[in-house]
Amino acid sequence: MQCGLDEAGRGPVIGPMVIAMVCGDSDQLAAIGARDSKILSPARRETLYAVIKRVAESVTFSVVSVAEINSEMIHQTMNEIEHSRYLALIRKANYPVFVDAFDVDASRLENRLSRESGHEIHAMHRADSTFAVVSAASIVAKVERDSIIEELHKEYGDFGSGYPSDPRTVAFLRKCVSDKKDVSRIVRREWATWKKLVGGGSQKDLRSDYTSVI
Repeated sequence: MQCGLDEAGRGPVIGPMVIAMVCGDSDQLAAIGARDSKILSPARRETLYAVIKRVAESVTFSVVSVAEINSEMIHQTMNEIEHSRYLALIRKANYPVFVDAFDVDASRLENRLSRESGHEIHAMHRADSTFAVVSAASIVAKVERDSIIEELHKEYGDFGSGYPSDPRTVAFLRKCVSDKKDVSRIVRREWATWKKLVGGGSQKDLRSDYTSVI
């Protein structure tokens, strides 16, 4: 028995981040076809999510809202925000925990999470492609975030994926700035994409947000 943790939505300029933990029999999760969510179609992720909820011992997730990200990034890095949410979920685990490392130094992350949680932690990059419990967590996080994004599309219109690399997202934000449309509830203000569009603040490289150390 193992627990796996992964996130969806760390890098977008629009929308929340979702962190999920799945605990269960790793062989059983592998047998149902749990894979890295990025290589699965949306329909396949939805199907697997339903199966994961049936066969896993527990499925939990945490939604980190845009408001939380905007507030906490005033005095924390994205890594620190993510770390606190991972730690809260890990403290609920009853088995060894496998983590898809969000720190560039996986060993440093593993040591810190182990020390602060008192749990057996295994942190590594691309764990979502290696361990079925982490793959399952990646599916849960992705499906839950996609559901939130779908609702935001209904309210705000089609802004694409929300990632800075998506031309639809940039076009949407540019039009919002031009039309003076209030999108403060869904936009991460500290992201370079947004700062450049509004012409204020520092031009911090997005990669710094993504890989900043704890």
